[in-house]
Amino acid sequence: MASSDSNKRAKNDTSEDVKESPSTASACEGAVKDGWFSELSTMWPGHAMSIKMGDVLFRGRSDFQDVMVFESEAFGNVLVLDGVIQCTARDEFSYQEMITHLPLCSLPQAPKRVLVVGGGDGGVLREVMRYSSVETADMAEIDKMVPEVSKQCFPQMAAGFSDPRANVKICDGLKFVEDAEEGTYDAIIVDSSDPVGPAEVLFEKPFFENMHRALKPGGICCTQAESLWLHMPIIQSLAEMCQSVFAGGKTAYAFTTIPTYPSGQIGFMLCKKAGGQDFDFGVPAREPPTRGSSTAAPSVKTPLKYYNSKVHSAAFVLPQFAEEVLGPLFN
Repeated sequence: MASSDSNKRAKNDTSEDVKESPSTASACEGAVKDGWFSELSTMWPGHAMSIKMGDVLFRGRSDFQDVMVFESEAFGNVLVLDGVIQCTARDEFSYQEMITHLPLCSLPQAPKRVLVVGGGDGGVLREVMRYSSVETADMAEIDKMVPEVSKQCFPQMAAGFSDPRANVKICDGLKFVEDAEEGTYDAIIVDSSDPVGPAEVLFEKPFFENMHRALKPGGICCTQAESLWLHMPIIQSLAEMCQSVFAGGKTAYAFTTIPTYPSGQIGFMLCKKAGGQDFDFGVPAREPPTRGSSTAAPSVKTPLKYYNSKVHSAAFVLPQFAEEVLGPLFN
């Protein structure tokens, strides 16, 4: 979940009682003992994800954030931005595949032009490049250090950067969407950080209004939308705002499971712009672009590991406590 325009911000406190979130990888190291990395944040108070650390492969400070990659026995290489786990080699596919294929397999027409906002680790871009129909995939990532580090430490995620159809821009994704011509994209995928600090603007109405304008009629945007277990008020507010911006279209919440994200679950808000052919988000319109499928680009050599058509449909089925809150907004 590497972010472009915004980074997960927190404050340093390495005392026994951590009242505020660490803002660097070093602070998180100091919050635990015996070589364990522990992810602490006010976004998930009272608990933390801990991973035993091996060698530190990279540590640096970009113009925007603290960046670290370390080896781990349990999850392989781990990317940490501002003290928050963004991805691991073991489970990254469950997030990257779902945030990409839920919208792109929902589109009635095969996607041709796609925009990725954020996603500097390259995972979403890799998944977009699976589609033979995609002619151009623009990517707006603000922090050049993240793609550079990903190419070194996560080559399996960074594969999409070398695709000739990829147009990677190191720039402010918020401004990139604002400047996009009306009706440009079939889909926009926002791989954002949590809505704190600078990231908050990616969860606000003006950004969604700009995405709505940049989409073609019937186009879809899909954005990271937090955990049902931890952030229901945020999700509810986001859903209400999306219903307003995408009036006449559709909105829906789906989710995936991923061990190294807070609560082991993270969701996605999907919004369809009015116009175009009608469809049901829960019913995929095409075969997933796995190795050997009719939708996959010739360059695709690897199978999908998480997404399939049944998982697609199931992802929109909410547990009862969430259905009671979100169901009335979407039905």
